[in-house]
Amino acid sequence: MTKKALGAVKPRIILTAADHEKLSVLANAAANTMPEVAAELAEELDRAQILATGRQPVDTVCMGCEVDFRDDMTGRVQTVTLVCPQEADISKGRISVLTPIGTALIGLPVGKSINWTTRNGETKRLTVLKVGSPAVAEPQPA
Repeated sequence: MTKKALGAVKPRIILTAADHEKLSVLANAAANTMPEVAAELAEELDRAQILATGRQPVDTVCMGCEVDFRDDMTGRVQTVTLVCPQEADISKGRISVLTPIGTALIGLPVGKSINWTTRNGETKRLTVLKVGSPAVAEPQPA
């Protein structure tokens, strides 16, 4: 999903300081096991506008958000929640940020589109239609 390969400039993305930090660690940890996706995520992190600690972006995909997006090639609309790899469960619509589509979605504002490359090398385009608030984590027992 490089700019050169697709001939398109990627839209600006916005991340919370907490998401940026968490995703930087995740990208570094995955560099050996999933080098292509880790590199793609690192590229997204490098170009992100990072909000001050405590600020939340409005109508922008962040970790834990429910997202409605359209596959611009087929017109199919999907709803997913973007999560860390260990929380992913496709049967519950929970997709990992360490998937090509998860990496494409992170930080993308409502109404913006992005080209992304599937694991089999196919180029697709998606548009974010709606973003819900991040789910609040359940309190852990002491």
